[in-house]
Amino acid sequence: MSADPLQLSKFLSFVLRNKPDAIGLTLDPQGWASIDELIQRGNAAGTQFDQDDLRQVVETSDEKRFSISADGLRTRAAQGHSVTVELVLSPQEPPLVLYHGTASRFVESILSAGLKPQARQQVHLSADAATAHRMGQRHGKPVIFKIEALRMHALAALNVKKPTIDAQMPPL
Repeated sequence: MSADPLQLSKFLSFVLRNKPDAIGLTLDPQGWASIDELIQRGNAAGTQFDQDDLRQVVETSDEKRFSISADGLRTRAAQGHSVTVELVLSPQEPPLVLYHGTASRFVESILSAGLKPQARQQVHLSADAATAHRMGQRHGKPVIFKIEALRMHALAALNVKKPTIDAQMPPL
């Protein structure tokens, strides 16, 4: 079918992370949706794609936004949910540093109150400054915070479940 990968990625992010009900889709408690149902409901709602299009987006997403279940029957967003899901990811020891990209207008709030997930379930951290810069740039003039991830993990102030953290971080 050859759907536009960028537009399909945006559609999948909207539906699987934020508004599954917009197309009448129901996610299970871990955020999984039937691929067949997602395609059928997406096509009925005007976003034309097939399994090959979906797999291409999942496999080529530079931020690994989506995953497909081991049996190949279900898909879900891997991060950034505003709907309640429990991704059931195992905590991992983080690298020495991680990065958080934000817009300059949020810096004062972050410095006084710490990083918070706001409307999402986790705070997004990136493995490199370039990715964090892209994330911050989406919302205005970008500012990058360098997070001493391993030190914070040792202090039990950071619980890393790639590629996000699942708790608030204290003020910097």
